[in-house]
Amino acid sequence: MINQFRNLNPINLLILFAYTFIMRMALFADLPATLQFEFLEPYAKFLIQMPLQDTFSPEGNVFIAGVIVYIQAILFNRVVNNHGLLNKSGFLPALLFITSASLFMPFMILSPTLICNFLLIWIMDKFLKIGKSQNAVMVMFDIGMIIAIGTLIYFPFIVMLTMLWFSLLLYRSFNWREWISGLVGFLIIFFFVAVYYYWNDHLLVFYKIWVPLANKFPSTFKINYNDYLVLIPVLLIMVLAALQLRENFFRSFISTRKAFQMLFIMFIICIIGFYTKPDFRLYHFLLCVPPGSVMLAYYFSNAKKRWFYESLFLAFVFAIQYFLFV
Repeated sequence: MINQFRNLNPINLLILFAYTFIMRMALFADLPATLQFEFLEPYAKFLIQMPLQDTFSPEGNVFIAGVIVYIQAILFNRVVNNHGLLNKSGFLPALLFITSASLFMPFMILSPTLICNFLLIWIMDKFLKIGKSQNAVMVMFDIGMIIAIGTLIYFPFIVMLTMLWFSLLLYRSFNWREWISGLVGFLIIFFFVAVYYYWNDHLLVFYKIWVPLANKFPSTFKINYNDYLVLIPVLLIMVLAALQLRENFFRSFISTRKAFQMLFIMFIICIIGFYTKPDFRLYHFLLCVPPGSVMLAYYFSNAKKRWFYESLFLAFVFAIQYFLFV
């Protein structure tokens, strides 16, 4: 299957669409009576009054989520290929994106993080263009505004602000305009939010929006390890990808090396951002799928022994289906 997706064959688009819903068989086989979906954070609902949580049946919820993941996979595949992150253009990034987005049942239903992944893929594309721009002021300004929009949808998306400065450190020499332009773009969106609260005499509510940022990072975690055994194949592939990347690191273009460093930082930031959400849910880690999928695709793009990498991918898929059904 990996060999099939190493090439830009148009038939792969149809296979990917079918594969997206095959990976969701377990959820269709045992759908809950209701599936709730909140599109915006409570503090942002004055912008759009849409009772989406009551709009879709469980079947419609899962189907639409599947279509969204498929569209995101194609967009993500285009970004990875356009920036030459793999040694050959193909549909491997889309394949690994869809597979990673099927790891857990909360990943496969409509959620704020699923919507935010559109913005995250857009941000990735813009970050990867920074090194090629003569002046990154407007690019950073746009990214700041995108992060603000994502924060209105899902508050932990605000941690992406740190990526503004990590990316500048990687790609650019110091320019104070570039360092503040992203923050200005972010603040412009929330300036209008603040004005709305001021007009309605609710400035205290606006202050409470930012309280979660002061949350202490948890020192202990309650984890049911049986729920996360499906991550074993992911960790194995990640380790193999890291070894492959280390072997090729200094033989790659400088832009490619910086891109993988940026994506690794993004992956870590997406993980630790959960602490900003008091009612944290597992679907938060769906934000890790775009940067993580690049690493997975990198391994399968460079792997040499066909019997091994094909078997490893099949084991990965079977592990996901086993734990979804069981």
